Amino acid sequence: MLEGKKILLGVCGSIASYKSAILTRLLVKAGADVKVIMTQDATHFVTPLTFSTLSKNPVFSTYYKPESGEWNNHVELALWADFMLIAPITANTLAKVANGICDNLLAAVYLSAKCPVFFAPAMDLDMWIHPAVQRNVSLLESYGNKQIKPSYGELASGLVGEGRMAEPEEIVAFLQNQFSLKLPLKGKKVLITAGPTYESIDPVRFIGNHSSGKMGFALAEELARNGASVTLVSGPSAQILHTPSIRRIDVSSAEEMYHAVHQEFADADIMIMNAAVADYRPKLVASEKIKKNPSEFAIELVKTRDILSSLGEIKRDDQILVGFALETNNEEEHALAKLKKKNLDFIVLNSLKDEGAGFQGDTNKITIIDRSLQKETFPLKSKEEVAKDIVRKLAEHLS
Repeated sequence: MLEGKKILLGVCGSIASYKSAILTRLLVKAGADVKVIMTQDATHFVTPLTFSTLSKNPVFSTYYKPESGEWNNHVELALWADFMLIAPITANTLAKVANGICDNLLAAVYLSAKCPVFFAPAMDLDMWIHPAVQRNVSLLESYGNKQIKPSYGELASGLVGEGRMAEPEEIVAFLQNQFSLKLPLKGKKVLITAGPTYESIDPVRFIGNHSSGKMGFALAEELARNGASVTLVSGPSAQILHTPSIRRIDVSSAEEMYHAVHQEFADADIMIMNAAVADYRPKLVASEKIKKNPSEFAIELVKTRDILSSLGEIKRDDQILVGFALETNNEEEHALAKLKKKNLDFIVLNSLKDEGAGFQGDTNKITIIDRSLQKETFPLKSKEEVAKDIVRKLAEHLS
């Protein structure tokens, strides 16, 4: 849920600020881009160098750098963020931001923020229960900010009670839950294929194609970012998944992909057949490496099983089936025939004639056609952006 999110983490002067270092590490590990803003008091507890090292970004604590005169633009920082998190937020900073007092960079960024803001209080028991503090918490919440409530336990003073900042793992889980509630594919199970298939000739050689798997992997990542539970069945590919929640099943041949997909299909809400599956395979596979003695050599080929057609025959009315068509001539005619023949809900068409589209590259140009023959054509985009267009189309269909 946090993959690719741009997060401003505000850190205030509290003993709990050591937890913010752990929190930074967890957010970065979850795929977020984190920039840290510290109050001056916070720098006495944990050094800016610690946060800079963990976040891999500069740390901000003042309006400008005296040695260079460079200005830390609070408006730009606020506009950069997808959301802001202040953890820990002390009684002092609570009072400032709740009442619009702007005497440090963190408060200035908060007052400039148009993004969602979360805050995790940390203070001693008696401070936490004071009516003034509770009033400020209520004020912050009334502005639309969300509190990550403190927990009960031993405090720095030696007292036991409420006031401990939530643990870093709890904060990450809270954020993930907040964003997952708004994701359009939340609760949907998606099965997707990617990459080529390799059809063995002998133990050394195979018949394959130029598919890299880039489009399928980009789709898997985007589906997961939109809340789907994703299973990726991949042919041989050097692509790497960056979202830990995606379940990957590696196969080699068309037959292996057929069995893997059919084993998973019944549980899927959405099936996207993006893989470039071989249409033919050698009838016989040599057990030993074939020597190159003859001047001519022929291989007898037989058809592989059509995975997409087989799924179209058994798909339920509540399942969405998406196919891809990569064509070199009569593109739309062939795509429409495939859409109807294979009982698809959508077909994604691209052409090898379009410069920048097709295998291996980082860009693609597509047309999406649905079963009612409504079509939408998109300009050349990166495969990551193409994945967003396809997922948006699915989300619109489901809504």
